[in-house]
Amino acid sequence: MAERVVLAYSGGLDTSVGIGWLKDATGKEVVALAVDVGQEGEDMDVIRQRALDCGAVESIVIDAKDEFANDYIVPTLKANALYQKRYPLVSAISRPLIAKYLASTAKELGADSVAHGCTGKGNDQVRFEAAVAALAPDLTSLAPVRDFALTRDKAIEYAAKHDLPIVQSKKSPYSVDQNVWGRAVETGFLEDPWNAPIEDLYTYTQDPSVTRDPTEVVISFEQGVPVAIDGKKVTPLQMIQLMNRLAGDQGVGRIDIVEDRLVGIKSREIYEAPAGIALIAAHEELENMTVERDVARYKRGVESKWAELVYDGLWFSGLKKSLDVFIEDTQKHVTGDIRLKMHAGTAVVTGRSSTTSLYDFNLATYDTGDSFDQSMAKGFIELWSLPSKIAARRDANGK
Repeated sequence: MAERVVLAYSGGLDTSVGIGWLKDATGKEVVALAVDVGQEGEDMDVIRQRALDCGAVESIVIDAKDEFANDYIVPTLKANALYQKRYPLVSAISRPLIAKYLASTAKELGADSVAHGCTGKGNDQVRFEAAVAALAPDLTSLAPVRDFALTRDKAIEYAAKHDLPIVQSKKSPYSVDQNVWGRAVETGFLEDPWNAPIEDLYTYTQDPSVTRDPTEVVISFEQGVPVAIDGKKVTPLQMIQLMNRLAGDQGVGRIDIVEDRLVGIKSREIYEAPAGIALIAAHEELENMTVERDVARYKRGVESKWAELVYDGLWFSGLKKSLDVFIEDTQKHVTGDIRLKMHAGTAVVTGRSSTTSLYDFNLATYDTGDSFDQSMAKGFIELWSLPSKIAARRDANGK
């Protein structure tokens, strides 16, 4: 049996040409693997057939939308994960799932290597290969665009020469990656960070400046997982798909950021994540009601580190797994309802309710009859400020 390589296949120019390019460069048979993480666009059956027409010996399509939502997006939501406090890890969380299927498919078919269509300049090459290394260290990772100098011009020439079934329309000025959690857009005129984004960039969100009535919903959570909207039970995938529409129609989730890439360069990125931004806002507020102060404060640092690890391609690392355990433990009381008002590009919490809330009206109220004993505050302040008072005396005597 000939040696095989399993290629993460998108159906686009680079990975379609990559099938023949890999075979020519390595002599191996190429198995194309397409993983559906809610990217929409072309029919997956069409993509499967295209891979075969481009020379793949086998073409596999896996519907992983529910798995992506349950096992990758939900942990991201529980972590309130925002890289550089703004980016909800749209692309970063899909790569370890695709890499998981690359590794498992390679093992099932007896392949000794896997491949992807990433360049040598981005983060995704690291995410794919680091994930594969963690899951199947015996496999070799190949990258035709990076390793074999497969430039776009060469790819177009190769496709024409070999009569590959790729309709090459006018080249889009943008590079786009998308899944059900959001959409990432880069390159073209966006590479000048002074240039403002234009409406043509966006597909997941409507123009937030257009006048429209607000949308208000109630999101119900159980132990950190969104389980219902306006009282109707939904799966995580259904919740994300519905919130993408409702929040997207209000222009929620547009992000314009200069991002610190893992490879050491800064990159200007445009993101759309309507469900992501809205659900994180709701989840954070429910945590404010239900998580103890010291745990909540510590978790904010964990969230930042968790986001950095995932962004840097270390989904399967030991540290990330350990942080998962901590985050999961913090969610045991994150149950309740959040009322969310979405309007003009914003998602604002307007109401909170939880049977596990730590908010005590009788302690918080300033009205007569409150149960907070204010006389205890004076002694507390004396003890709390005692170290500072002692240090101040020392410093004054030392002058």
